[in-house]
Amino acid sequence: MTYLLQQILNSLQLGSIYALIALGYTMVYGILSMINFAHGDVFMVGAFLCFVASVLLKFAFLPSLLFAMGGAACLGAAIERVAYRPLRRAPRVSAIITALGVGLFLEHATLAVSPYPQTLPRLLGNTTWRLGGLSLSSLQIAVIALSLLLMGALDFIVHRTRVGMAMRAISWDRDAALLLGVPADAV
Repeated sequence: MTYLLQQILNSLQLGSIYALIALGYTMVYGILSMINFAHGDVFMVGAFLCFVASVLLKFAFLPSLLFAMGGAACLGAAIERVAYRPLRRAPRVSAIITALGVGLFLEHATLAVSPYPQTLPRLLGNTTWRLGGLSLSSLQIAVIALSLLLMGALDFIVHRTRVGMAMRAISWDRDAALLLGVPADAV
């Protein structure tokens, strides 16, 4: 029974990370109606930005996290502006080929910076607690808590703000949202 509970705890941690990635995919597909094959590569660039912030800039955990998240968000916005927006009315195959090209570009650009595996320094102390036969680490708690916080923030933005209402309107019917004055490109 202890083994089963430990695996449930481990899968909750890993599932939290998968859930954030899946939410990103569904947000892009739901609003832009296109599959973004470069989505995982943007996460990879975010990890490299966290490495730069923690190793080169000597930031602590929270500033490194915010730096990586902000940089990945800016990269995602730039990709949408430069690569995807001009193809919004183009055939789907053009957008798919562009998404693959952006992903390859990001992969090779990071390989040009450093083709060798890099290791992040320990930004958080990792204390492990034993509860009966279960082992619970502070890293597991941090991953699950941050994921829940980010998912809660996204839910709040989508369901309780004007930007979220605009996002839902564009997802429902882009042309009708444009007629109602929703700035689709800005959203």
